[in-house]
Amino acid sequence: MNQTEILTKIIRGRRSMFPPMYSDAKIAEEDIELILENANWAPNHKLTEPWRFHVMTGDKLQQMSVWAGEWYKKNVTGDKYSPVKHKKIMSNPLKSSHVIAICMRPAPDSGLPEWEEVAALSMAVQNMWLTAASLGIGSYWSSPGYIRDAGELLDLSEGERCLGWFYMGMPQPGASPQSKRTPIGEKVTWYK
Repeated sequence: MNQTEILTKIIRGRRSMFPPMYSDAKIAEEDIELILENANWAPNHKLTEPWRFHVMTGDKLQQMSVWAGEWYKKNVTGDKYSPVKHKKIMSNPLKSSHVIAICMRPAPDSGLPEWEEVAALSMAVQNMWLTAASLGIGSYWSSPGYIRDAGELLDLSEGERCLGWFYMGMPQPGASPQSKRTPIGEKVTWYK
């Protein structure tokens, strides 16, 4: 297989794999480091490197579970409160080997519009996702409402904010989500 075929296979094989699909196996630290190093090579305008990552594992996942559960109880009330969602919010970190907080700190005085910094961060996450997929690691980018208060859980720097959680775990045997795409021809206009 040549490089293009390998890359195409990884891109088309990448799937969202949710925490209930993870086994109890832990991801090797060197794999997490490789995933993060590949994130660091994402394209970014003016080399601002706006991405910041906070890696949670072990006891920190228990803290995340309790914090997220308390946040949900306090902020989601009345008809919007769901005991099922509350339980899911608390159990997802505990089913994961690692959760990486996906954060952004835009470069001050760069003159860049915020969307460019968000786009750069998104490309970094895509690099993470593709690397995880190539290593056989399941992952999922979640952006629940409570990420806006992630500073209560994490030590965020000045100007840094959280844009999601990157849940990660080793898939259970047989966990293989399927996906499909509509034809690209329906989304492309050529000008010749």
